[in-house]
Amino acid sequence: MSIKRSDETIMQTQSRQVYKQQKKQNKESVPISEHAKKQQRLERKQAKKKTKRPRRRIFPIWLRLIFVLVCAVGALVAGLMIGFGVIGDGDPNEVLNRETWEHIMKFIKPEE
Repeated sequence: MSIKRSDETIMQTQSRQVYKQQKKQNKESVPISEHAKKQQRLERKQAKKKTKRPRRRIFPIWLRLIFVLVCAVGALVAGLMIGFGVIGDGDPNEVLNRETWEHIMKFIKPEE
């Protein structure tokens, strides 16, 4: 078993060495200009674009925007209720009453 393994490792190291030598020869023997490299890159990108399937979204963008807006309003209301109920020692449901906001606005903008 150990002889078989050592033979395999020798073959692998030899094949690695051969691969490295071939790679080095290819680099030295075929000088590619910058323009040719750019052209090849462009061709690869175009081929990739042709084979690429269009992405189908599960949730459309407009639905995502509505969802974010609803979440933001929900967070605002929850924050107001927590702030008014816990910090202000009031009833959290009073935040949703119009009279509460009119009372607060009287303090901010006193009528003359």
